[in-house]
Amino acid sequence: MPEIVYNLWILTLVVAVVLLPFIVRLLHKTFRSAQSIERYLREMKEAGLGIAANTDHITALNSTISVATDILDTAGKINGNAETLKVTMAGRAAKFN
Repeated sequence: MPEIVYNLWILTLVVAVVLLPFIVRLLHKTFRSAQSIERYLREMKEAGLGIAANTDHITALNSTISVATDILDTAGKINGNAETLKVTMAGRAAKFN
């Protein structure tokens, strides 16, 4: 083989040996960053599920407010009817006295 081929092989080998630690370091750094991101995402998911669980009660409170509003409307109608009965009964009682 010609001398140039040997020189190219040697040059390629030297470049590979010099760059290999740098490439391995970059891959290792990327892998650690990916693990860190995965850990943060796991923590965010747990926090989000906790928040969702704690806000489920808001729906129940809205339902309670709706029912309470209906109860107050009904109580107001009952109170109005009770006032009518009171006035009517007082009028009848006055006739008998």
